[in-house]
Amino acid sequence: MVGAVRVVVADDQEVVRAGFAALLDTQPDLVVAGVAGDGTRAIEVCQEERPDVVLMDVRMPGVDGIEATRRIVADGSASPRVLILTTFDLDEYVYDALAAGASGFLLKDVAAERLFDAVRVVASGDALLAPSVTRRLIGEFARLRPRPPAAIANELTPRETEVLRLVAEGLSNTEIARRLVVGEETVKTHVSRVLHKLSLRDRAQAVVVAYESGLVTPRGPDADSPGNSAPRS
Repeated sequence: MVGAVRVVVADDQEVVRAGFAALLDTQPDLVVAGVAGDGTRAIEVCQEERPDVVLMDVRMPGVDGIEATRRIVADGSASPRVLILTTFDLDEYVYDALAAGASGFLLKDVAAERLFDAVRVVASGDALLAPSVTRRLIGEFARLRPRPPAAIANELTPRETEVLRLVAEGLSNTEIARRLVVGEETVKTHVSRVLHKLSLRDRAQAVVVAYESGLVTPRGPDADSPGNSAPRS
């Protein structure tokens, strides 16, 4: 990113909005461009301020965070990245938000430094999903609510399909490069081609598609070990 990252904070609780805004304002490279108490206002503020990132609460009166995310992302390529805020680590609405176009999620009790890092990561174009719950969350809800398989095999080369599978399993570009014995730049190229061919916004969307298409088989909670990492570059 060039210059400060502009952030909008959307949450129906005034204390939460003010708290996150105050924290973000302590960082020289982060600027709070606006706040909103519901989804409708969040959409309006984004149209007015054109921020880089939106911290979006899931549950808000009227237009909720999921619908607000969908409308904000649909606004075009210049739309901000949406980082979902949730109270519960297995909140089913988080899955819906990712499917709607969110780039990741964080728990509301996140440490300040983790919050700052998350905003910077998402603003840079990467996806960020909480490491402790990523696979369990997406895998479980993809299993419970299967959708028609996507024709991924017809769109991607065998190598691109393998890269997508590894992204969905939570491997970073560096880890994928080691696994496939190729250079990290080669992996980045494959990831970019996957996103382009499948018309996906970022790695978070790639994870959702991989699970929904059946390319990756959902695992049970026991598979979510401390060593699992979030899908991010």
